[in-house]
Amino acid sequence: MAEAIPFIVAANDPALTSEMVQYPGKAGNVRAYLSRPKNGGKLGAVIVIHENRGLVDHIKDVTRRFAKDGFVALGVDLLSRSGGTDQFKTPEEAIAAIGKLTKDGVEEDLHSAVAHLKKQSFVNGKVGVVGYCWGGGQSLNFATKCKELNAAVVYYGRNPDPLDAAQNIPCPVLGNYGEDDPNIMPGVEPLKAVLTKHGKGFDIKIYPGAKHAFNNNTNPDRYHPEAARDAWARTVSFFKKNLAA
Repeated sequence: MAEAIPFIVAANDPALTSEMVQYPGKAGNVRAYLSRPKNGGKLGAVIVIHENRGLVDHIKDVTRRFAKDGFVALGVDLLSRSGGTDQFKTPEEAIAAIGKLTKDGVEEDLHSAVAHLKKQSFVNGKVGVVGYCWGGGQSLNFATKCKELNAAVVYYGRNPDPLDAAQNIPCPVLGNYGEDDPNIMPGVEPLKAVLTKHGKGFDIKIYPGAKHAFNNNTNPDRYHPEAARDAWARTVSFFKKNLAA
């Protein structure tokens, strides 16, 4: 029997409203997982961008965690154009499908997410974005494309290409990186340099001994509890500062 996924916030948490939704996108409806406090009033919104395996249960849990900490959270299924994450039988199939996504398509579906959230009566008009691994790169890239963002967080994602596109980022940036991440770490200092060059506000932290995907508590080979807890606290504080009404 497979080991149960260790959710941090239960799927049926009574304080939250959590459900799959759809919103209109340029190429058709986009699937997403929406979670928010039941009695939250108008709140800041966080778009959650998944890793390269799609909108899996772990990312839904992360989405609920943001709701538990007082945000409207929307975990976008960027495999919607390929039929949705649920249709792939293995992580490998989902990874292959992610590899076929176009940059323009991803950006369009995220722009549509911002537009959808801003129309909701329970959103205060401010929107941030956070992404993990593949999604971290998408988060940072999207921040170079969307003037409506109020905050952007990257967890160990690749830099925008070209890097100088960072001059277009309209909001503060928070970065969380693992020191033991040889594919990503070479980009951190260049990112800091270009953000400094263009006068962008940023806070980037590197966690000693932490690997790529250190936030993923369902991956025992990479999960780093201390780094994950600290990065989460930083992220929530950052969003509370920048997404408040």
